[in-house]
Order: sequence, then C-alpha cells, then structure tokens
Amino acid sequence: MIPVNEPVLTDKDFEFLKDAFTSGWISSAGKYIEEFEQNWAEYCGMRYGISVSNGTAAIQLALDAAGIGKGDEVIMPSFTIISCGQAVTNLGAIPVLVDSDVNTWCMDVTSIESRVTKKTKAIMVVHMYGHPVDMDVVMGIAKKHNILVIEDAAEVHGAKYLSNRGTSSEQWLVCGGIGDISTFSFFANKLITTGEGGMVLTSDSGINDRAMMLRNLCFNNERRFRHYELGYNYRLTNMQAAIGVSQIQRIEEIVERKIEIGRYYQEQLSQIEGIQLQKQESWAKGVFWINGLVLDDSLNCTAEKFCDELRKLGVDTRPFFLGMHEQPVFASKGLFIGEKYPVSERIARQGFYLPSGLSLTIDQVDEVINSFKLVMEKI
Repeated sequence: MIPVNEPVLTDKDFEFLKDAFTSGWISSAGKYIEEFEQNWAEYCGMRYGISVSNGTAAIQLALDAAGIGKGDEVIMPSFTIISCGQAVTNLGAIPVLVDSDVNTWCMDVTSIESRVTKKTKAIMVVHMYGHPVDMDVVMGIAKKHNILVIEDAAEVHGAKYLSNRGTSSEQWLVCGGIGDISTFSFFANKLITTGEGGMVLTSDSGINDRAMMLRNLCFNNERRFRHYELGYNYRLTNMQAAIGVSQIQRIEEIVERKIEIGRYYQEQLSQIEGIQLQKQESWAKGVFWINGLVLDDSLNCTAEKFCDELRKLGVDTRPFFLGMHEQPVFASKGLFIGEKYPVSERIARQGFYLPSGLSLTIDQVDEVINSFKLVMEKI
C-alpha cells in the first residue's frame, strides 16, 4: 500500500531529539522550546511564538487569547476541519459560515463582508490544502470593520502570498505572518512535524502574554498555585521542540520537495478528463500540502466509491473535509439549520486526496496515477 502520507525524519532530527532527551529536560521546559518558538515566528514574520500540544489547541488558545467570548461571531469557511468550529463554540461564540471558492477550495472572500454584523469579532481564514486565501481582501474587510484576522495556517507551512499586487509596494508574504494571529499544526502529515504539536503566532504583546498564561493553567507570579482564571494545559515538550528546531533548518528543502511532487501530479492529472484539480493562482506560491481532486458529477461515482477501488490497487487515500453545516454534532446544537453551501457540499462529496507525503518517489507517483487511470476506465 502506498501510504497517503509518511514523514521524513533525518539523523539530524534524531540528534536534536537525543540531545533534549539526555539533557533531562523532557517536559515543557528546556532550550529547544524557546528556540523553536523564536525560529518559527521569525520565519513567518511574526514577533512571538507560543508552542502548544497540537493544532486544535493552537486554534482554541488563539481565540481565547484574542478575547473571543459568549455571543461573539467568528466568520469562517464551512469547508474546514472541525477544530475550527469546535474552538469557537467551546467559548460560547457563534461560527458564521461562508462557502468555498470553486477553484481554490479556500473560503470565498467575496462572501465575507455580507456576513459581518455588530457582533462580528474575528474572521478566521483557513489556507486550504497548501494554497493561500486571498488575504488582501480579508485584511481590507477587517480594517474597515475593526475586527481581528486569525489565520489557520496548519496546511501551508512555507506558502507565500503576493500582497499589494500591481502596486509599487507588492511583496511576497509568508502565510501565517499576515493576520493578527495565526495557528499551526505540526502533526505527522505536515511539512514541519514534531509528531504532535502546534503553535500560535502574533506580533501583539498583549495577545502573546495572555496566550502564554492560558497555555499554562493560568499560573501567576503572585502565588503559583493561586488561580484567578481557568486556563489549559497545552504545553509542548522540549523533545518535540527539538525535532521542530531541526526541521526548520531544512524548511526550504522540504517546501521544494513538496512543490516538485505537487507539480508532477498536476502535470500528469491535468491530462485526465472528468476531474478538477485545485487551481494554483498566480498570486500564490502554494506548497501542495496534499494533492487533491474533485470528481465530476457526470462520472456518476462518489469519492468514497472511487477511493475503495484505489485501495484495492494498493493506493491509500483520504476524503475531503465535511462542511461545518453538514456536521451532525453542530446540528444537534441547533447550528446552521437550513444553511446551504453548494461548493462545500460538492467538494466534500466528490473530493479526495492521493498519497502526498515527503517520502514519495516519482516512481510511486506514477504508480498512483496509473492506478487512478485504471479506476477511471472501470467506472
């Protein structure tokens, strides 16, 4: 079976891990924690990094540190992982959804402003499957209405966005360094991995201080075990951070390899009729976190059925996200009743992604594509 994702861990990663292990600093303190936070924040163009236990924790911490609370509204895409909606509802806030762009599968930025109300506190953008959201539009809306922008950048490590394009001040910005706050996951399938792990980035000292406190059970300097607020135990270990420090040193190599695999997939799959690939916009330098596609409805074959056939041929796959408005758990809470987001619904039903890990060889990609063609002939 060709795995859908397999991380590449090097001898140097192990050397850094071993150093953290033998130092005795194996929990949430040690030199690698601060180094990991500083290095990733600097790479993305932010002042502060707050490492956490996973990407879901990063989203929860970011929202809480930003002051999102009961009755506040957060505009976000329907088409994303449930962590985004869950983090909002956990705080008693209200997720307000928009549909996806039909070409990039990122949130439809043209739909955002119509969803802004007096209760809107933030826009949470999700850079989807390695491709950036059109951030200038989002930042313009946020500035106009004085609301925060939170970037879920879990899937776009190293991706870049061309801001102020067509002007004398246009520049390529690293995703995760554009909004007020950003969040990352370092799960095993991400470009930079620490196994589990995540991070919140910001350049706001107040948000940073609050996030640092909330991450660590709201301990305070007055009396360590006297608490005035309830926080979280979201700490990352020094051992995990050591692996992250090592991997950041080769981020450009990792990004280059992902792009090489992604472009090869795009070149080969674009010759096959009956499928849609994620469009790579000229203003984006995507990193092809995953190589996804959407089957045409005319094929009369769902993604689930197609993936079953691929697995019989030794090719592992994953389905696309299911939109927030189609999640039973949110319906049980009375959310999104009667709401429809046609693009999100279609790509959730007809979309899936192929093996996309850093360990893939071109020969394996060819095997995946040949298997894909065999299934296309069969359906």
